[in-house]
Amino acid sequence: MRNIYTFVLATLLCLLAPSATVAQIDWHTTPIPEYINQVNATATVRKAPAGNIIIAGKGDSLRAFSSWSGGGGRDTLYAQVANLYKKEFPNVNIYVMPIPTQGAFYCPDGAKEWTRSEGKTIETIFKHLDKEVNPVNIYTTLGTHAAEGIYSRTDHHWAALGAYYAAKQFAHVADLPFRDLSHYDTLCVSNYVGTMPTFAKDASIRKNPEVFYYHTPKDIEYTTTYIKYTLDKSRRKVISASAPCEEPFFLKYPDGSRLAYCTFFGGDDRLVHVNTGTKNGRNLLILKDSFGNAVPGYLFYSFEHIHIVDCRYFTKNLKAYVAEHNVTDILFANNISHACMTKTINSYKAYLTQ
Repeated sequence: MRNIYTFVLATLLCLLAPSATVAQIDWHTTPIPEYINQVNATATVRKAPAGNIIIAGKGDSLRAFSSWSGGGGRDTLYAQVANLYKKEFPNVNIYVMPIPTQGAFYCPDGAKEWTRSEGKTIETIFKHLDKEVNPVNIYTTLGTHAAEGIYSRTDHHWAALGAYYAAKQFAHVADLPFRDLSHYDTLCVSNYVGTMPTFAKDASIRKNPEVFYYHTPKDIEYTTTYIKYTLDKSRRKVISASAPCEEPFFLKYPDGSRLAYCTFFGGDDRLVHVNTGTKNGRNLLILKDSFGNAVPGYLFYSFEHIHIVDCRYFTKNLKAYVAEHNVTDILFANNISHACMTKTINSYKAYLTQ
């Protein structure tokens, strides 16, 4: 009975004061309220020809998203890796921020039987975190903004606006300053169609392009340094690494480019270090997949240094890297699919010993 009362209270508090209150709830033990679709619940649905992808709606409301099959026990293993990191780095703040896919918020009622609850998987991850590891619940936060453009309709990634709300929630949990969008310039790539036509093998997605919006910080001087990796033909193994080079963090793509999401430092096959110009002694390491690429650009006002490591490409020893760069905070920022992949879990373990 107590859990029911806690669940109801959490739901009410999230609705009344989303950002601050969600950060204050102990999500180790509190059930995550299931999101109820209020955006496109009655939209038409069909399965795409390929990729376990669901297509909902028509015209400029059409969106394509992958179904979710559940954590399969790997959600628990992901939590255990975060616990391991806390043991390895007892003086570093550890945060776990599983990123939902758009199916968590835009699955119409007619397709519910084709997918499972992402909220329940995230709840399982949080339940298995040690008390010293900080859960960051953006599932609930994003649900309060689902009517906004927080996910791409034609790409498997979220939109920059979704990453903004996630970064804001993380900053609340980490007790750090955060600047709202009035401190950013808004730029766009028009006539954008992302990855979903290729994944789904469905031409209707390509016929309904969208606008890709992103934000660049104003009034702050920062530098971005890259170590770029050369990959083998399978793009699974690093065969060489470049010398450090200084280049822009944000890349500008022309209208119609399908690469617009690579606006954020150009992709995954690189180690990234941002010297933000903020002076507060807080140095962040982000462990991520491509969903995490959109997050750090909203944290330049919150951390002094930001280091970005992909879950597939990293050649250094992470213990030595954390010590060398005086890392104070580590954020796991993986989409729920990557979080529950054995390869991701094994990579994060290997980073500690390689």
